[in-house]
Amino acid sequence: MMPVRNEPWPAGTPCWIDCQVDDVQAARRFYAGLFGWDIQDGPPEAGGYLMALLGGQPVAGIGPKPQDAGPMPSVWTTYLAAEDADATAQAVAEAGGSVVMPPFDVLDVGRMAVAADSGGAVFGIWQAKAHTGVGRYGESGTLVWSELHTRDYQGARQFYAQVFGYTYEDLGDTDEFRYATFTPAGGETAGGIHHDLNLPEGVPNYWLPWFAVDDVDATVAKGRELGAQVLFQPMDSPYGRMSILAGAQGEVFAVIKPQMPDAGGAAG
Repeated sequence: MMPVRNEPWPAGTPCWIDCQVDDVQAARRFYAGLFGWDIQDGPPEAGGYLMALLGGQPVAGIGPKPQDAGPMPSVWTTYLAAEDADATAQAVAEAGGSVVMPPFDVLDVGRMAVAADSGGAVFGIWQAKAHTGVGRYGESGTLVWSELHTRDYQGARQFYAQVFGYTYEDLGDTDEFRYATFTPAGGETAGGIHHDLNLPEGVPNYWLPWFAVDDVDATVAKGRELGAQVLFQPMDSPYGRMSILAGAQGEVFAVIKPQMPDAGGAAG
């Protein structure tokens, strides 16, 4: 039985993902083809937002770019759970981040805001009402890990600790590999912060969603067929075979066939 969740996620946990693209229908075809998602139209008042389901449970959203945002790349947005979106947005500002889109109600499904951390990485804030977030996880085609890629590693750690009460466990603290997993106050280990020294000039710090798949090489081949670019070729890691892709419209995500590291390694 795969994990299913119908109640709100603990505050600070990555609880939802959606992608903002120019062509929503093209993204629908791409992700239905890649992950086998059943992608459904939202109500007319949802403004063209599509809901991706797997086994009848929500796993991701696909929506048009905000019209008043000016030119922006296609992106996957990671949402962090909040008990109070307004208080969280205020905490973001106090911790040196910025509120990109102030809190607003999304129909009856939740209250949300869009923020940037102290290093400029954008994330969503989600206060659950009718929609609690990701309903299936940890199985093929669903979110399995969330990871912040940042040049400002210490600053990011301080920011998320202040806003969400994160505590950290270091997996690596050398110049070659600096990485910590994070645990929100009252939650479980929910993702990682990676000191990414390979971020190209001009590319902002960003949150990367990881999807579980059964066969990384087959998924990458399928993605390429559907118009994706392979940013990191499939490779083996202690946590499973993995690859990073840009979808057909440029939005970046990663795939992994998860496995626990050998005994003596860090627990995931």
